[in-house]
Amino acid sequence: MQTTQPAALSRGLNVRHIRFMALGSAIGTGLFYGSAEAIQAAGPAVLIAYMIAGAAVFMVMRSLGEMAVRHPVSGSFSQYAGRYLGPFWGFATGWTYVFEMAIVALADITAFGIYMGFWFPQVDRWVWIAAVILVLTAINLLSVKVFGELEFWFSLVKVAAIIAMIAGGAALIAFGFSSPSGGQAGVHQLVANGGLLPNGFGGLLACFSVVVFAFGGVETVGVTAGEAADPKKAIPQAVNTVPVRILLFYVLTLGVLMSLFPWNQVGAQGSPFVQIFSGLGIPGAANVLNAIVITAALSAINSDIFGAGRVLFGLAQHGHAPASFGKVSVRGVPWMTVVVMTGVLAVGVVLNAMIPEDVFTVIASIATFATVFVWAMILASHVAMKREIRRYALAPSEFPSPLWPAASVLAIAFMAFVTVLLGWFEDTRVALVVGGVWIALLAGAYALWVRGDGRRRPGLRDETAALPVVSGDGERVRA
Repeated sequence: MQTTQPAALSRGLNVRHIRFMALGSAIGTGLFYGSAEAIQAAGPAVLIAYMIAGAAVFMVMRSLGEMAVRHPVSGSFSQYAGRYLGPFWGFATGWTYVFEMAIVALADITAFGIYMGFWFPQVDRWVWIAAVILVLTAINLLSVKVFGELEFWFSLVKVAAIIAMIAGGAALIAFGFSSPSGGQAGVHQLVANGGLLPNGFGGLLACFSVVVFAFGGVETVGVTAGEAADPKKAIPQAVNTVPVRILLFYVLTLGVLMSLFPWNQVGAQGSPFVQIFSGLGIPGAANVLNAIVITAALSAINSDIFGAGRVLFGLAQHGHAPASFGKVSVRGVPWMTVVVMTGVLAVGVVLNAMIPEDVFTVIASIATFATVFVWAMILASHVAMKREIRRYALAPSEFPSPLWPAASVLAIAFMAFVTVLLGWFEDTRVALVVGGVWIALLAGAYALWVRGDGRRRPGLRDETAALPVVSGDGERVRA
């Protein structure tokens, strides 16, 4: 493949692409299926958990947004961690995110095969998995604009489906129809079966690991900064949709769901969203939902390949990954990282057929740990950047994080809180064990293999300051 190595990736993502990527990143397996587990743990109080976690996620995204507007680079948060916290933390953040995306992609690709089996049970699952791997790989190799267009339409389908669910359920509530469970539909259902906290405060705490897992991946929006045609416009607009996404896709959707069904019946007979479609009397509800979850799976796999590939590209640029990952095609696409992600998916399909299903409990826990780790690094990098701006009297940020520093401190405290909860409950305790081993392995890899520029803080171009380059030592240097 003919390649070159330009200093930057092709900037082919416009505001529309990034805005819908931001919307679509909140709709996936965590919402369509994971929400049932969270509801069973906490009851109607799960809405409180989503709002608390959502507030923390918003602060993570505003912190990331401020850094992305100031430094719109490929690699995003891994480079910010390397620049402001130290090269090892950039290395660890980047590889942890790549690992998270690879694990999630394996789960999503397996889910896609299962979904297609619903319509074509006579066709072996591996046929569909192989086909979708080849198709999505080809799309990601074409150009980032093609990727953006595909993700736009995938996200549009998912957003439209969620809005239709909310509108249909709200109509049943507003007009006083009987709920699908036989009772009167209404918000009174939220407290009619044991109150707001039917499983006590412990139940509310137990649901946080699932809730945080559902929000995992929203940080991918920051990765687009290196390929956004106008990052100073696109990134803030996408980030500022986070509160709306949380209220619409999670709080309002699940509030409507639990107003139609007693919370202890949600997910008892399959996906909670199958219940909504069936309750609305939509013919072929299962087929409608299957089409939606297939779209969600394709979108998730597409984003996983994109996000992991771009972060790997950034790692390679700074000596934290093999140099071959820094090669790009004539269309400005880091083709080697796409090929590697394709290989991971192909191997994962084989492993999935050979290992017990229980292994995926561990995989989900690792993904949750990785999500919290990456978010914590984003927040810590932002704090360090803000201190440096003040210390060296740099130009103020064009997209500053609100309520600084109180909101950032509270968000960091929330990450510590979730980490403690992972260790507190037996079902998720394995996440801390595996997470600790993972960080130890990264420390060993860094000590053994990273040399030269990989041991230095990356210099990031400051698109805000009059003197555009900020060196790794915190000094402003003329370009």
